[in-house]
Amino acid sequence: MDKQTLKGKDIIMLGIQPWDLNIGHNFKNMAKVISKHNRVLYVNRPLDRITQWKAPKDIKTVNRLKSIKHGEKVLEEVGPNLWVFNPQTRLESINWLPHNFFYRWFNRRNNVKLAREIKKGMDKLQFNNAVLFIDNDFYNGLYLQDYLLVDYTMYYLRDYLLAQPYFFRHGKYSEPELIKKVDIVVTNSLYLTSYARNFNQRSYYCGQGCGDEFFVPAPSNFPADIANIKRPVIGYCGFLTEMRLDIELLEKMASRNEHWQMVLIGPEDEAFKKSALHKMPNVYFLGNKQEKELPAYVHYFDVCLNPQLVNQLTIGNYPRKIDEYLAVGKPVVATRTETMEAFAKCTFLCTGLDEFEEAIQTALDSGNDQEAIENRRMFARSHTWENSVALMYEAMNTFEKERK
Repeated sequence: MDKQTLKGKDIIMLGIQPWDLNIGHNFKNMAKVISKHNRVLYVNRPLDRITQWKAPKDIKTVNRLKSIKHGEKVLEEVGPNLWVFNPQTRLESINWLPHNFFYRWFNRRNNVKLAREIKKGMDKLQFNNAVLFIDNDFYNGLYLQDYLLVDYTMYYLRDYLLAQPYFFRHGKYSEPELIKKVDIVVTNSLYLTSYARNFNQRSYYCGQGCGDEFFVPAPSNFPADIANIKRPVIGYCGFLTEMRLDIELLEKMASRNEHWQMVLIGPEDEAFKKSALHKMPNVYFLGNKQEKELPAYVHYFDVCLNPQLVNQLTIGNYPRKIDEYLAVGKPVVATRTETMEAFAKCTFLCTGLDEFEEAIQTALDSGNDQEAIENRRMFARSHTWENSVALMYEAMNTFEKERK
């Protein structure tokens, strides 16, 4: 294997974000790059009983049930060397249990059921000496390597999920256990690399990528729902959730700067739906958009925002939207965090409302500087998925040399 190339391998990819999730996500981007020279079996997150009950009309639930009941799209080729697999099984919903013998028994049973299904996909494609690559799923992936005949196992740590109560309940035990037992850990932030090395010294930083879809010129006609919003437009794209974003800061900013139009794009949690932002005439919620639609909206923004809260969930999180904003060439104003320091030369990093307002005004005054625009695009160009995956290949190469 060349230092930055992996060829001819069979890779099983399992994560918490399924292929048919309607927002862009890291694991899917990585799968597309890896499959250029290797065969990839991308395993969608299996359906569990509570999800089937609570979200029966969700497209992901509908798709899984079609596979389970009617055998539809169980194994679908979505590109050269790339297959998406829907396990034909339902897992038990066990997060409500205390972390005791019964929980661990049921969790192992879920893993056995999933492993049995994955083996069917492997057999169908004649996968041999495969690498098992698990994305943040320390529940469904905890025991998989015990029941699948694979060459070795990697864990991709791209979010500190333990900051969320749902994942913390059992994840505080399961994630360290999984990190210890896998052969390699790769992360998308130095903060998470440091965390992982508490449990596994073979933990490596592999960075983050930005897709080519954002390196496009402005459209000749902007989408109808934004084209008539007067400028200046201060915009945000992404999941609108109180766990990651500072709603109070956004509310104060909008009320104190009525001449700015704030455009928020993405699905909302209940806190955002109930926020005072919906009553402000200069705030526009445009709803969720397909990833391919987003560049046209970002091109209409005068300034791009990332008003994060600083907490365990965000402090080590790599915000892929920053690269996407920069790829369009837009000025970015964001909360100062440990991970965001890597963007300090090409973004405005702020702490508190006053700094945000000052930075936005500065960005508005200088945002059309062509040299600054090109510098932002060049910076984003350095963060490609090819570069990120190449760093992962280096980690794999190091491991393979060590075990010889």
